This record gives sequence, structure tokens and C-alpha cells, in this order.
Amino acid sequence: MKLDFIPLDKLTVSPLNMRHGKKPPDVSDILPTVLKRGIIMPLAVRPEGEEGCYGVVAGARRFRAAQLAAEQTGHADPLPCAILEDGDDADAIEASLIENVARRDPDEVSQWESFVKLVRQGRDPADLGATFGIPEAGVRRILALGNLLPRIRTLYRAEEIDPATIRHLTMASKKQQAAWLALRDDPQAYAPVGHQLKAWLFGGQSIPARHALFDLDAYKGVLI
Repeated sequence: MKLDFIPLDKLTVSPLNMRHGKKPPDVSDILPTVLKRGIIMPLAVRPEGEEGCYGVVAGARRFRAAQLAAEQTGHADPLPCAILEDGDDADAIEASLIENVARRDPDEVSQWESFVKLVRQGRDPADLGATFGIPEAGVRRILALGNLLPRIRTLYRAEEIDPATIRHLTMASKKQQAAWLALRDDPQAYAPVGHQLKAWLFGGQSIPARHALFDLDAYKGVLI
């Protein structure tokens, strides 16, 4: 990795950046500082596109603020950049995830998807847990969420699916997920949610405690 100053027009947001493809990030909190002091903390970039051009893998908000500052002032200073080695997608994805988790959290789904991308690039779940301070079991839960069908992830991102339902859907096969979506799309059908979804997936349902064949008041055990 080396440090250099790169002209603003030679930079774009990398496809490996967690904020790529989304609407421009809100930079209202940092724009006044950028207008007054410029960009101080280096962006993480890597060679992409034409010769001399780079993709921003971490620092998309600073890059956007620099663009707006240039539009307002009519002047664009080169930006300080830490240049990653070309071709290491896993390092680029990890740098973007670290940047976003440490500063302004991206939506949950973007984090899930980035963990999945890292595993596909060869990262071990145990190593990810050590990097981000998450137990390995927690990493595997995140991977299960990130591997849900794309439409289910989109619905959750739009807050059309509640957290309990999304957790239960991680226990569903891809075929079951597709069947659940079909129920949701059918105006004449009912797509189970929450604990009802768990019962639908595993073919059973909870039995109310009032049906117990013993005296509940005298029972000293645990009711589930």
C-alpha cells in the first residue's frame, strides 16, 4: 500500500464499495468541514478502469463530500488516497466493511452481503469473527442472512419484513423461501410471519399452556 494524491476526476466509487449502486450518501454532517479544511483522512482506493483511474473502496462519503465541495467552490484539490494492490477483491471488500462499520453503519443487509462476498473470496468465518469482534457463531448467522433470496433481502431492506420473520426465513431452504414469497404475492393466500412462520416451516405449531394435562400452578419446571 502506498499513499498519493489523486485528482478528483480520476476517482469513482468502486463496485466493491458497500455504498456502490445506492443513492448518494448523506454528507450533510461532514460537508462543512470538507469545505473549510478539505479531505484530511485518506480514501482507500485501488486501480480500476482506464490507466491512472482508481475506484474508491472505502471513503465514499468523503469522496461525495469532495465532489459537492468542488461543485460549490469551482475548485477541486487532489484527494489523499491509500492505494491498495490491484486484484485483491477480498482486501477491498474488507476495507469497505471496516470503514462503514467504524463510522456510519450501512443498512444491515449491506453488511450481510459483504460478509458473504468475503467468504466467497476465501475468507474464513473464524478470521472474520476475529477481525470484526464477532463470535464465529454470530458470523455464521450473518452469512445465513446474507444468503437469503435477493428479493427477501430487498423486502427486509424496505422494512416490509420484520426481524423475527427474517430470522425464521434463514432456517428455510431456497425452495421454501420461494414458496413463502409466492404466498406473499397471492392476494388470496396468507404468508405466515413470526412464530407462525416457524410452525409453517417445520409442520407444527405451538400448543397453548392452558391445554396442559397437569396443574400449572403446582408445576415447578419450565414452560416452553
